[in-house]
Amino acid sequence: MKFRVVLERDPETGDYSAVCPELPGCASAGATEEEARQNIREAIELYLAPSNIELPENARMVEVTIG
Repeated sequence: MKFRVVLERDPETGDYSAVCPELPGCASAGATEEEARQNIREAIELYLAPSNIELPENARMVEVTIG
């Protein structure tokens, strides 16, 4: 899967921020562009990782494949 990432360099510190617009709240940073890219990749993986969800007794979990 591919995601768009916005990289922005802070002119005061020289650090980079990285934001994934398609995943609200998914952001990271790094001292270099390479580090910011690596960190946002990890943030996206964690964002998309399944987590335990408690379901009501009358509900069930199904999976949907995209792409």
